[in-house]
Amino acid sequence: MYELEKEQEYLLLIKVVKAVDSEDFTELEMLAETSGATVVGYMTQNLERAHPTHYFGTGKLQELKNLANFVGATGILCDDELSATQMKTLYKALNLKILDRTMIILDIFAERAISAEGKMQVELAQLRYRMSKLAGLGLQLSRQGGGIGTRGPGEKKLETDRRHIQRRLTQLSAELKEITVNRSILRAKRLQNNVPVIALIGYTNAGKSTLMNTLTNANVLAENKLFATLDTTTRKIELPGGTNALLSDTVGFIDKLPHNLIQAFRATLEELQYAAILLHVVDLANPNYRSQMQVVNSTLKDLKCFDKPIITAFNKVDAVTEDVILPAETAYNLAISAKSGENMAKLAAACEQVIKSVRKKAIFLIPYNKGEIVHLIHQRCEITAESFEENGTKISAYATEEMCGRLLQYVVG
Repeated sequence: MYELEKEQEYLLLIKVVKAVDSEDFTELEMLAETSGATVVGYMTQNLERAHPTHYFGTGKLQELKNLANFVGATGILCDDELSATQMKTLYKALNLKILDRTMIILDIFAERAISAEGKMQVELAQLRYRMSKLAGLGLQLSRQGGGIGTRGPGEKKLETDRRHIQRRLTQLSAELKEITVNRSILRAKRLQNNVPVIALIGYTNAGKSTLMNTLTNANVLAENKLFATLDTTTRKIELPGGTNALLSDTVGFIDKLPHNLIQAFRATLEELQYAAILLHVVDLANPNYRSQMQVVNSTLKDLKCFDKPIITAFNKVDAVTEDVILPAETAYNLAISAKSGENMAKLAAACEQVIKSVRKKAIFLIPYNKGEIVHLIHQRCEITAESFEENGTKISAYATEEMCGRLLQYVVG
């Protein structure tokens, strides 16, 4: 059995810098390296907006070609999503593989997806991307044998045929719809059992998987890479006061997250709407952590989840420099280290405190001939005290508003 050598790509990173933008290439470089490429150079141009045909101005394009030849680049990676026209024009001008931010993110997702659902979601996003870029991708894909942009389910030449892509899109949409229905059934059972869900959210590489492992011994893959884990993981967790909950990890967010990817993963991301609280993990050691928080908050608003109770865990406190000012500690803001375990007990206690704050403390008096009601309260509420009185079972519990309304006739306090 022969092992095929992976094609090495040497990428030149480019970016149009607007007045409010930064010239920083750190994140784009990390994306390139995560996909297996080597970065050989950078070029920016200050413009109010990217040129609709060439992306760069025509004069800058010749400068880009000279630099690409000088550094031995095999491809160009743009920090923005290119239109089909821009992609086609750049390829004709440079005769190099043209990649954009969206393509490289999709490529990483294609490599990282493990579950059947994850693979289908990525394939759906890839095909939607290709459908919109057929005019620009056609020529260069016919000349390229492999590498970035050709990994995953969308790599066959047949996939570039518009009718075939449309058929496959229809098939994938139907299969994912069935998975969504099954998830809805499981979610309904979970809600019926009244088990609160704590959803981990955050920018990619903020340390969500490490935190999941520390709190639950989940043994989830945790690496210092962008999108190290892709598929959702859910584990049981018992909080300090005895509250049982589910801790659920989600795909990491990133700036300019491709629209096709948000569409494909919408069913998974909508699970956040049903979480009791959101646990926002922030990489405090990253100098751009404030802008990363804004990206996460903006995505939550798009998903209509921003009104949920949010605990912000400022992670990697063990790696910050002395000049970083730590946030004031409250039940909703904690500085932690998922790696060393610092403040894990405080974080778990804060989660329990916030979960209880969104429930009501109620006292029920259930007649002895209503044993099924007692059973229901035990199933769906958190019991704090129980005693047997003269005229029934007296139960103190934390209950949801829905349960309190349902058992209103038995509420005595």
